[in-house]
Amino acid sequence: MNKETDKIESLNHRISITERQNIQISGVVKIDSFDNEEFLLETTMGPLGIKGKDLEIIKLDTYEGTIMIKGVIDAFSYFDASKSKKENSVISRLFK
Repeated sequence: MNKETDKIESLNHRISITERQNIQISGVVKIDSFDNEEFLLETTMGPLGIKGKDLEIIKLDTYEGTIMIKGVIDAFSYFDASKSKKENSVISRLFK
């Protein structure tokens, strides 16, 4: 692994939501996808999905592994990446 990857993985993961309008997340490894209604992020604690309205990135620091998102936050949840990959592979084999 390189120094940048080691630095991001060693960060603590933290989420702070202010008045359901702003969300600040640390421990972000990468952004998988985003639009104005949904963000899918890889964090040091696993995949994280954020849903809302008029979502936009206010600040992104890839070196520190932090992101600030503005908009109306309706929900956020973590996904079990290893479980979904296993389920997808079994389903894929059944329907081939």
